[in-house]
Amino acid sequence: MDGVKERLNGSVQRKLSLALSMVIAAVALVAGALSFAAAYDEAQELQDDMLRQAARLVDGRRLGVAPAQPDEHFKDHDDAARLIVQALGQPNPGGLHVDEGGALAVPTSLADGLHTLTLGGEAFRVLISTLTTGERFVVAQESDFRDEMARASALRTVLPFVVLVPVLLLVVAALVRQLFRPIGALAQELDRRTEQDLQPIDLRPAPSEVRPFVHAINRLLGRVAQDQERQRRFVADAAHELRSPLTALSLQAERLAEAEMSDPARGRLSLLRQGIERGRSLLDQLLTLAKVQSASESLPSPISIQGIYRRVLEDLMPLAEAKHIDIGVEGTQDVRVGVSELDMIALVKNLVDNAIRYTPEGGRVDLSVSGARGHAMLRIQDTGPGITLSERKRVFDAFYRTLGSGQLGSGLGLAIVQAIANRIGAEIRFDFSDAQRQTGLSVTVLIPKEEPTQATLP
Repeated sequence: MDGVKERLNGSVQRKLSLALSMVIAAVALVAGALSFAAAYDEAQELQDDMLRQAARLVDGRRLGVAPAQPDEHFKDHDDAARLIVQALGQPNPGGLHVDEGGALAVPTSLADGLHTLTLGGEAFRVLISTLTTGERFVVAQESDFRDEMARASALRTVLPFVVLVPVLLLVVAALVRQLFRPIGALAQELDRRTEQDLQPIDLRPAPSEVRPFVHAINRLLGRVAQDQERQRRFVADAAHELRSPLTALSLQAERLAEAEMSDPARGRLSLLRQGIERGRSLLDQLLTLAKVQSASESLPSPISIQGIYRRVLEDLMPLAEAKHIDIGVEGTQDVRVGVSELDMIALVKNLVDNAIRYTPEGGRVDLSVSGARGHAMLRIQDTGPGITLSERKRVFDAFYRTLGSGQLGSGLGLAIVQAIANRIGAEIRFDFSDAQRQTGLSVTVLIPKEEPTQATLP
C-alpha cells in the first residue's frame, strides 16, 4: 500500500490520469443519475397522459361505464398491461379480486385527478374523472407495470454513459501517456549519456511547459562542463609545471651517480632516482587522463587493431623481457575501428602495462582481436592473480590500487582506460583467465566497428 502511495505521489502522469478519471467518473455518475431521474419522471408522465387520454375517450364518445362482469378466463389475460375503466363506487358482486374481473374498491370521497392507491394488496395509479352527465368514473393501471416500463426507459438513457465512460477513461489515459512521452524520451536520453557528455539537451521535442526545466538543466550542464574543464586544465597545468623540476632533479641525480660515494649513499641515491621516476610516470598519467577526459574529437579514419598491438608491444617489450614474460598476439585476424589512434594506443598500452606488472616472472600475456555482432572484441589475458569480484568496480577509481599486490604505480591506468571507453562508447568486461582456479585476468573491450568487413594479416 505504501508503494502505491509513493508511486502516486511521485508521478505527475499518474496524478493527472487519476484526477481526470475521478472527475469524469463523478460527472458521469451525476449526469447519469439526473438523466435516469428525468427519464423516469418523463415515462411516468407519459403513462399518466395515457390515463387522461383514456378518460377523454370515454367522455368524448359518451361511452357508458358498464359494471364489471365475472370472467373465468380473466386471469389468463395480461393483467400488467391492462387499463381498468369502471364507475366510481361500483359494487363488487361476489367480492371478486381485481385479477378475477372484480371491481376496484376506490373510495368515493376522493377528488378528481390522479392518485396512487393500494387496493387489494396491489398498488394502482388511479385517475378519477367526471362525465358531462355528472357520473364519476375511474381509469386505473397497476403501478408495478408502470414502474417497470419507466425504469426500462430510464435505463436506456443511462446506457450510453455506461458504455462510453470506460472508453473515455481509456482514451484519457492514452492521451496523458502520449503527452508525457517526450518527457520520458528526455529522461532516457540523459540516462544514455556518459559522464563526459555534457552537451545541451535539444529543446524541440520538449513541451512548452517543460522547457523552463530543460533550460535549467542545460544551464546546470554548462556550469558542470566549465567546472570539469577548469579541473582538467588545472591538472594539466600542474603536471606541466611539475615536469620541469622533476626533470631537473633527474638530471642532478644522474650527475650525482657519477660521483664517488659510499655504498650506503649509492643505495639511497638509487631509491631517490626510483622515486623521481615514479613521479615522472605519475605526471605522464595525469596528463593522459586530462587529455582523454577533454572534449571528443571529430570522427577519425578507421585504424587497425593489429597495428595498435604492434606499436604497444614495441614500447613495452623491454618491461616484459625483464620479467621473462611470454607476450604476443594470438591469431592474424584484424578489425578496423573508427577511434582516435592516440586513444586506442593509450587504452591498449595501459591494459598491457597492467598485465605485465601483475603477472609474475615467467608468466604469459596474450593479446587477441575478433569481430562479433558489429563490435570489435579486444581481449588481453594474463596469468597473474586476477581481480576479485568485490574489487572489479573500484579498480576504475583514480589512484586505487589492489591491496597486497606489491606493485608500485600511480593507480591511474584503469581510470584512463575507463575514461577512453566512455568517450568512444566501448564496454569493458573482466573475467578470470582460469575460471576453475579463479586466477589470471581476462579483460575484454567491446568497441563499435566502423566497417563491417574484416581483414586478415598476410
